[in-house]
Amino acid sequence: MVKKLVDITRNGLIESEHYGHGAIVDSSGKILKEWGDSSHLIYPRSSLKPIQSLNLYKDGYIDKAELSAKQIAFSTSSHFAEEIHQDLILKWLKEIKTDESKLACGEDWPWQLPEKFKAYDKYKKRRKIFHNCSGKHCAHLAVSLDRDLPIENYNSPDHTIQKELFSIIEDLAEFKIDKVGVDGCTLPNPFMPLKKFGQLLANFADFKKLRELSGIAETIYNSCVSKPEYAGGKESDNSILTKILNKKAFFKNGAEGVFAAIIPEQKIAAVVKIIDGNSRASSTAIAGMISELNLINKDELESFLNKPVYNSTDQTVGSISWCG
Repeated sequence: MVKKLVDITRNGLIESEHYGHGAIVDSSGKILKEWGDSSHLIYPRSSLKPIQSLNLYKDGYIDKAELSAKQIAFSTSSHFAEEIHQDLILKWLKEIKTDESKLACGEDWPWQLPEKFKAYDKYKKRRKIFHNCSGKHCAHLAVSLDRDLPIENYNSPDHTIQKELFSIIEDLAEFKIDKVGVDGCTLPNPFMPLKKFGQLLANFADFKKLRELSGIAETIYNSCVSKPEYAGGKESDNSILTKILNKKAFFKNGAEGVFAAIIPEQKIAAVVKIIDGNSRASSTAIAGMISELNLINKDELESFLNKPVYNSTDQTVGSISWCG
């Protein structure tokens, strides 16, 4: 049964409610805590990116190309297209001797209004490098070129890279993929139970259990927690939460109300899906779930557990609050 996870209040009264499903799962697939029904089927959306990075870099491309921590975090990001992100992707595309026209994601504007104005003043048009998944797509191009694989259809479920991704997911999640959707950035995304997605990420968190992939997973994790602004943005919820946890967890958000946290210290993962798909509730929900693990003082998560709601004059008039 679906569980109420987040209340939206105004003047101390509940105005709206967000329901969802959540789970904390260990690498054996054991559910340590559950909210709602963790067998609920979801698309992980961009929360899958740590696994996509693991798949891309499994053959040693990080060392071969001497990728920086910034590049690794960026390829695992849903970035805001801030100047640091724009500079990085343009440099990376130049290094691999290609250009943004080869990226399979769509054209977009930077995420935040000031950056949108700057981009319009400078370019007068949307660009693929501004797409929040362009880092992942750049990494797909880089690895495809290095492996002499076709780049025209790297986003196809039939491409070698995507077939290898499905194989890793099925192995780590112990789940057979039979339905695949198309993500907003055009890459394939598997339809799977929330608890199996949790098991997938928990296995990522259990580095030694990954055997030959353990070093790759640890490098990806360390890059994301050491360069959180490259894995999102200065004001991105996942980057802020990662900073608050001080390298104890990497948070990754996804579209349609999905949020996840990878916690190697305990070899577990937390995953949540807000049923109505509203992202304003998902970061509060994942923070609420994490607050029950006692990884840090609960007060440090207060800005997410009870997010202020402002009116047009910046007056606090309510809150977005964890109630799970």
